[in-house]
Parts: sequence; C-alpha cells; structure tokens
Amino acid sequence: MNRSTTRFICDRCGAESAQWHGKCNACGEWNTLVEFKAPTGRPRASRSAAAAPAKPISLTEVAAETHQRRSTGLSELDRVLGGGLVPGAFVLLAGDPGIGKSTLLLQSADSFAANHGPCLYVSGEESIGQVALRGQRLEPAGGNLLFLAETDVTVVEEQALRLKPHLLIVDSIQSLFSPDTDSLPGTPSQVRDCANRLLRVAKDTGLPTFLVGHVTKDGAVAGPRLLEHMVDTVLSLEGDQHSGYRVLRSTKNRFGSTDEIGLFQMTEKGLEGVPDASAALLAERRSGVPGSSVAAAIEGSRPLLVEIQALVSAAPAYGSPRRSVTGVDYNRTCLILAVLEKRAGLPLANQDVFVNVPGGVKVTEPALDLGVALAVASSVQDQPLPEDLACIGELGLTGEIRSVPRLGARLAELARRGFRRCLAPAGSSPSVDNLRLLPVEHLHQAFDAVFDPPRNRR
Repeated sequence: MNRSTTRFICDRCGAESAQWHGKCNACGEWNTLVEFKAPTGRPRASRSAAAAPAKPISLTEVAAETHQRRSTGLSELDRVLGGGLVPGAFVLLAGDPGIGKSTLLLQSADSFAANHGPCLYVSGEESIGQVALRGQRLEPAGGNLLFLAETDVTVVEEQALRLKPHLLIVDSIQSLFSPDTDSLPGTPSQVRDCANRLLRVAKDTGLPTFLVGHVTKDGAVAGPRLLEHMVDTVLSLEGDQHSGYRVLRSTKNRFGSTDEIGLFQMTEKGLEGVPDASAALLAERRSGVPGSSVAAAIEGSRPLLVEIQALVSAAPAYGSPRRSVTGVDYNRTCLILAVLEKRAGLPLANQDVFVNVPGGVKVTEPALDLGVALAVASSVQDQPLPEDLACIGELGLTGEIRSVPRLGARLAELARRGFRRCLAPAGSSPSVDNLRLLPVEHLHQAFDAVFDPPRNRR
C-alpha cells in the first residue's frame, strides 16, 4: 500500500521543499509554497512500460515534419497561432475571470467542428446546461460539438481516445484532478499530473488541445511554472471588462511568432474579430481637442494606429503629484515627463499627469514616445494638434528623436487612414503617396512644427 509524505511546491517556479518557508529559496518569491502529498510507495508503471525502448538516431536520418495547419474559423485567433492549429498542438489560454476565454474557445470549437469534424468540449466548472445556454446565444453552426461535464482526468482521457475528436478543449485545467495524485484539484501537483496526461494524449494521437488556465492577482498563470514549459503555445486574453475590445497575445509559440496580436470586440453574439484594428481604435477620436495625438505602432506584422490622450492639471498643495498611466509603459512615461521638463522646459513637477490609450489596448514599444510627449505638451499648452498629423519616434534622454524599425509600414497605414502629415525621425527615407514626412531631430523641432507660437526652452 502506498504511503504519502507532505511536500511543499512553489507555484511560481515549481521548486519543491520538505518544509514550508515564507520565501521560496529558488525564485525568491514570497508566500508561494503550497502543500501537497507525494506518494512514497513504489511508483505505478506507465502505459508505455512494455513498449520497446527508444534508440538514438542521427538527425540527418529524420524527415522534417510538415504539418498542414487547420483554421479555427476565427481569423484573429489563427493570426496569433501562426496561421492555424497544428496537429498535436498543446495550447494554454489564460486570462482574468470574465474576460471571455470560454466564449472564445466555444466559438472556435463550433466553427472548427463545422469545418473539420467532431470536437470535444470538456467543462469542469459549468454544467452541460450552462454551456449549452451560452452556445445557443452564440448561434451554433452544427451538431458536431460534443460536451462533457467532468473533472476526472482519467475519464477525459478515455473519452478522447474513444471518440477520437478533431479538437479537445478543457475548461479549465485547474478544475481537473487525477485519482493517482493525493491532493486537492488546483494544487500544483494535480495541475502538473493532469496536464502531463493530456499532453501525452495530444502528442500520441495528434489531437490539438486547448487548456483554459486561471491567472493570479498579479496576472501570472496560476499553478506550477512547469505548466507553461509543457505547452507548445501560451495565449493571453487581455482587456478591460468595461471596454468592448479584447486583445489576444502570444507569449510563447513553438509553431509561430510571438509578436502577433488579435483584436476582438465583445458583442451580444460573442467575440467578433476586428480586421481593421486601426479604424476601430480611432473611431471615437475627437478632433480639435488638446491632449490628443495619434501614433503608429507595430504589433507583429500588423501596423496599429492608436490615440494617445493626456491630461495635465495642477496638483493639490499637499502630497506628491499623481502619475496615472494606462495602455503604455509607466516607467517609460515617467522618463518622457522628465525629458519634457528638463529639455523642453515644460513645468510638470507640480502637475498631475494622466496618460491613456483608449480601447483597452496596451502598447509598450518606444515608437510611441513622441506621441506621448506631444499629447502631454498639447494638454499643458491647451493647444490641439492638427487633425491630419501623426507622429512616430523614440525619445532619447537628451531630447533627440531616434529612429524606429519598419517605418515604411507605419507610414503606409497612416496614409491609408487619411493622415496627410507625419512627424518622423530625421534621416527617414521611405516616401508614401499622399503623406508628407516632417523629419525632426529634437523635441524643439517637433514643438515648432505643431505649436504656435513656439515655447521658450531651456
């Protein structure tokens, strides 16, 4: 009879310890050790114990596998996956509660089942009736989508091998448990064991598998860090629940790029892809308002135009001035504010500064620096920027405007959206029809080009 002993495992890095500590000795994180019981008896034989042992062979003797990708039916999801699903792909989708993870995968499963064959949707958190109710709201396309309300991973494994579906979705991995592991569902040992069993099924049968993962309060995937190493792709669904847009990002992808993003809009019929992201993000932009600028970013292979809004107001006499940033990097925005005060003479030390990118999109690349700087300066001087003007450029500590990659693609997107002028780093060579390039080397030149009269500078 197997006995068990108590162990502690870090839910961040997966390190094990015989005793509980407030701080993990491996990764240095606090309060991350979780108790679980590990069997001390003789381990059970694996299914493949009777199989012939593997033999090493030369890499030149192995034929390179060429997998034909299958579309999920959602173009934005296909974009982030790298063109579609690869046979045997093991994908983890994480996101905040209520952000739309289950809705996205249910839509994808329904479309995939209509085009390629039966799909199995396993729900460990909702009943079949609850899932079916959501499915009716999303207007299902056919009857090839099978539902299973189960939390025992052995049952899920048996049904997947028996039914041989073309796609398996497990919602969520934290709700499953393995009878072979003596701990509660959701603990690191259970998550690790369940994910390992599903991974073996996916790789042995070529079954593409989606796992839904919970996240912690700081945005990290709940469970052992090993889970992210086991899967082929890690997707993150982001967005403000009060906003209609959702952004799908890839933080790991063995079959494609990690730079692509997918943009979705939450509607009554579920998540709908937004093919023209620039038009959607600029749809509600108001002209002639101080504190607003337009910048061109690059997300993967897609140019993305975003509006940057800034509000500068007098801080109260007591306390420190506030710095509130949404949609762009906070530390980089603080750097831009310091450069504006030191190099351009803007009085910001005693001012509250609020910077926002509307639409729930977060863009962190330095090419937006000039847009943030001009939006803040526009608010300080209470002068709106020209409606047909956009800006591109990284801001250096001395106030210089530095070059950015893929300028031609950014300019082409600006011209397509009807912009006629663009502030860009000096020395830029691309030329685009119907778009006038205004080269600038320093913040002084950028201010002279858009503000009248020019400010006194240090």
